[in-house]
This record gives sequence, C-alpha cells and structure tokens, in this order.
Amino acid sequence: MAAITAAMVGELRAKTDAPMMECKKALTEADGDMGRAEEILRVKLGGKAGKAASRITAEGVVATYIAGGVGALVEVNSETDFVAKNDDFLALANTAARLVAEKNPADVAALLALPAADGKTLDEVRSALIGKIGENMSIRRFQRFETTAKLASYLHGTRIGVMVEFDGADEQVGKDVAMHIAAMKPVALSSEQVPAELIEKERSVAKLKADEDAAAAVAAGKPVQPADIVAKRLEGSVQKYLKEVSLLNQAFVKNDKQSIEQMLKEKSTTVKAFTMYVVGEGIEKKVDDFAAEVAAQMAASKGA
Repeated sequence: MAAITAAMVGELRAKTDAPMMECKKALTEADGDMGRAEEILRVKLGGKAGKAASRITAEGVVATYIAGGVGALVEVNSETDFVAKNDDFLALANTAARLVAEKNPADVAALLALPAADGKTLDEVRSALIGKIGENMSIRRFQRFETTAKLASYLHGTRIGVMVEFDGADEQVGKDVAMHIAAMKPVALSSEQVPAELIEKERSVAKLKADEDAAAAVAAGKPVQPADIVAKRLEGSVQKYLKEVSLLNQAFVKNDKQSIEQMLKEKSTTVKAFTMYVVGEGIEKKVDDFAAEVAAQMAASKGA
C-alpha cells in the first residue's frame, strides 16, 4: 500500500476541487495512483471532480508567428510567472516561433541549434538569459503549419495559444474559431478524430458510475436496471462526451444556437486543422509543503 502524503492530497484537491477527505479516500483506494484517483472522484462526485482539471501547473508563454501560409505555435516554459512577463523572455519565445516557421526544424533540439541573434544559436541565447535572470527556462514544444489555405491565430494572454488552418473568404471566421477553441478546448476537429484512449477512459468512468448505481440500488432493495438500458446509458454518456470535445459539434461561443459546423457552413468556410497549447498542460509543478517547512524551522530553533 502506497503512503498517502498531505502533498498528494493537496495536489488532487487542486486538480478536482473535491473535499480533502474524499481526495484522501480516493488516493487510498487508488493506491496512490493520481490518475486513477481522479477517475474515482469523477465517479463519486460527477462533474465537480473535473471542475479544476485544466488548472495550469507550470509557468511560461505560448508564442505565435504567421507569414503568408506558414505559421508556428511554440510553448516556452519558465519557473515563475514573474519571469514569464520579462521582455527578454518574451523575445526568446517570439524568436523561437519565427525560427520554427522560417527554418522548419525537425524537433526542439534542431530548433535550439539554429542561429538566432548576434552569431549565437537559440540555445546560446537561452543559456545567456538563464545566466542573466537566474532561473531555468526551456522550449517545450512547437507545431508548424505550411498550407495553401489560410492561417489564423489567437492568444489568450500569453498562456493559451491557438492556430487554425482554414479555407474561406472571411478572415474573421478563422479568428473567431481560434478564439472559440481557446475558450472551449476541443480535443479534436470531429468526433471521429477523438483519440481512442480518451473515449475508452470516458466509457470506463461511465461504467464505474453505472456499477456504483447498481450496487446502491441493491443495497436499498430497489430493482436494478436491465443490461440493455445500462448499455444505452453508457453509449449516451460516450456520445455526449464526443459532442462536448469535438470542435465541429460544439456550440459556437458567439452564438450558442449554432454549432461550429453550422456556423462554418453558413460562412462557406472549412476548418482543416488546429493546434492549441495551454502553458504547463501535463507538467507537474513542484508544490512546497509550507506546513512541514514551518514545523522543521520551529524544531530547528528549539534545538538551537
């Protein structure tokens, strides 16, 4: 049995907004597996468990660059949001985005090796900035577009960045779609393109919820729903999820009476692809245990 620490409970609470004791119970049941504990809370608490799931866990910026049919989206990370607002750090991110678009590097290592300024490579510029500011920073990922269609981008502050490839006469439509993506965070263009592992995870959560409902019915002496009804409920949950996370099926944020697909048809526009970056997405940020730190300091002072 894995040891469940206060830091683990605090991390799960920050991700899910679930009560502290529920977080501890879920982690215990999951034997310390954070992802499994999140699923357990979703089953027990429904939508509440996913409320804060997209909170940012690292600092940095997303930068974009578009020139004609070539564009780039880049995420550059720093240790603190203070550095993420630094002009030199922002310049590093913008330079990285331009180099991705212009030079088409194969990966981050190739990007860092490119000449950037004053005879220095991008990595040398980064290293010099680390020495100047005293905080580590890294280029995490990038996506490059090259198309005969059109490109539009949207930055929500500097923490969420979107680039959209589209065909259509109205440039504003591309910008509106990019803004919609930043707000609604679809995981795929259409339901057919939603990754299978995400669908199976959703199906698993729905199945666990159905099993829990059945167990509760038995305990209360109530009839259990027939298997075919349960199967329909499971499929309904999956279809609802697909509608929520696929761009074309989502309700347009500027007119919720229309889906994105309907709006695009009305505007004679086709979205071909998109990429969205959220700063720190999927990165675990170190959480300081201030209570433990204070206790250690008090103990040290008593021993002095």
